[in-house]
Amino acid sequence: MTPPEDAAVTALPIDSAERDASVDSSTNSDAPVDPEAKAFSPATPSHNTFPPIGDYAFLSDTETNCLIARNGSIEWMCVPRPDSPSVFGAILDRSAGHFRLAPYGVNVPVDRRYLPGSLMVETTWQTDTGWIVVRDALVMGPWHDNERRSTTHRRTPTDWDAEHILLRTVRCVSGTVELSLSCEPAFDYHRGNTVWEYSGPAYGEAIATGTGTTSPGPTLKLTTDLRLGLEGREARARTRLVEGDNRFVALSWSRQPAPQNFEEAAQKMWSTSECWRQWINVGTFPDHPWRTHLQRSALTLKGLTYSPTGALLAAATTSLPETPGGERNWDYRYAWVRDSTFALWGLYTLGLDREADDFFSFIADVSGATNGEHHPLQVMYGVGGERTLEEEELHHLSGYDGARPVRIGNGAYNQAQHDIWGTMLDSVYLNTKSTEAVPETLWPVLKAQVEEAVKNWRKPDRGIWEVRGEPQHFTSSKVMCWVALDRGARLAALHGEKSYAKTWAEIANEIRADILEYGVDERGVFTQRYGDPALDASALLIPLLRFLPSDDYRVRNTVLAIADELTENGLVLRYRVEETDDGLSGEEGTFTICSFWLVSALVEIGELPRAKALCERLLSYSSPLKLYAEEIDAKTGQHLGNFPQAFTHLALINAVMHVIRAEEAASHGTFQPAHH
Repeated sequence: MTPPEDAAVTALPIDSAERDASVDSSTNSDAPVDPEAKAFSPATPSHNTFPPIGDYAFLSDTETNCLIARNGSIEWMCVPRPDSPSVFGAILDRSAGHFRLAPYGVNVPVDRRYLPGSLMVETTWQTDTGWIVVRDALVMGPWHDNERRSTTHRRTPTDWDAEHILLRTVRCVSGTVELSLSCEPAFDYHRGNTVWEYSGPAYGEAIATGTGTTSPGPTLKLTTDLRLGLEGREARARTRLVEGDNRFVALSWSRQPAPQNFEEAAQKMWSTSECWRQWINVGTFPDHPWRTHLQRSALTLKGLTYSPTGALLAAATTSLPETPGGERNWDYRYAWVRDSTFALWGLYTLGLDREADDFFSFIADVSGATNGEHHPLQVMYGVGGERTLEEEELHHLSGYDGARPVRIGNGAYNQAQHDIWGTMLDSVYLNTKSTEAVPETLWPVLKAQVEEAVKNWRKPDRGIWEVRGEPQHFTSSKVMCWVALDRGARLAALHGEKSYAKTWAEIANEIRADILEYGVDERGVFTQRYGDPALDASALLIPLLRFLPSDDYRVRNTVLAIADELTENGLVLRYRVEETDDGLSGEEGTFTICSFWLVSALVEIGELPRAKALCERLLSYSSPLKLYAEEIDAKTGQHLGNFPQAFTHLALINAVMHVIRAEEAASHGTFQPAHH
């Protein structure tokens, strides 16, 4: 299809750009804030060399992703997979590679936004002499593996596919602007050297390769209608644009052809926007001021999927610190069974359930069900289904703002965490309620997970938060084992396995009785672990998972205790680090997923005004582009931890829908919870 002349890839006229800037996401105008509830003004960006975590934009083509700083510099990108070694890593060390396209001598744009309904970023720049608009995208196009099958895709082909091209277009909309390009890859987390060579007769194309790397790396091709100069490990360009001028720059790493001129680049931009909008149009979004937050969270979750296998990343990054300058720095570029299945809750709530089918097929692959093997379900996997994720520290990198160590791999992959069986079975149960059938290939996997819960529920584990201290009898792990048996019994009945349904329901009742005896203190509050009064935010899942009715006094006591005693400036901590042996030192920020869980739990116990006030406050903390990291510093409002975080965005969806549906119920009748 040919885009119309005024397609989305054409820069807005300047008056339209200004009008859109007035309602840009940076104002968060759709999330009013009670000035008393918000105890501080968000901190202004620090003047050190690292941008605030929340200032990054996130792009994805569901095979690769990248983060773009406000100054137009791509500072995190790993190819060909999101867990591959980085080629741009300046977010973890200012010398570890970047790709900047912006006006010369200007670092702060006038405006930056996502094009509505997409993962494409538009940045508007003003200089002393003119204005330009830059658009960035990881290109999506029609499915292209038509002559031969893909070597990486294991899931059913869709209409769209990643083209493995990072595309940047520029349009000068007023006056004159001097444009500057600097592309400086640093292969293999900056462990290798970069060699540039021209690959054409003129200055429009060059190829970068890595030497001295620990393993073979990608070849990057830079194609542009600018004139490139190659200076050591950097490709540079600089030119003066006048009103009406268009330019493009494409970085590619596969056989897919890069655009050769601006018209071809515009076509690829248009097809990418069409792909995203067709996907988001399948969803069901309420006509509500918070709709934009729901759409942005849904697009972010989709962007964190790895479409060739159906895996879903916990986050796009590694080692962004949970504590400024601290050691709580982890690699989240993997598929946690827990995070993924919770994310499917969020997408299912919005009517976006196709990703669930692919993820369950991924689980069938890694469990061995598709080839007759049997592998116990792990906590996490590589996006290709890898079972071993050895943890390593990169001592040559400074870390984000000095936070060390920088880690790759994740040593938690072989931990015992007893909640994963329940989270997966609940997600499958949720997904099958619409089809009223359990896929035949999935039944052996589900049966195996229930049996694992039966075998292990009495044992201690590391819990939902993957503590690196000694295993404990965590209450939330026991609850998730109950979920495994309860949902397993329901799925067995749906599948015609009446004997299993009866047996598993009886064991579920046994687990419930054990939790109520040992996991509740004398106040009638669910505790973090058996025999200890410490609180844990994971107990907020108890009403959401229907372990007890929302009007049970123990549920109400627990929700209010967490709201009043496990918060900093009204935001929820996972736990008190001084009360929990997590094997680490230092403090941590408030976990944003827990704060959104509190919103949902407050709705469940009938505290709608308090829930709505907290939800409004949390939405006001979103980044200028409506993204969230793992944590929020309760004192400064700055984002902490890996970014963007799937866990946070899925909890936002459920919390916002809880509030909206409760408000509707107040005027129309019965309350329908977000994910049931």
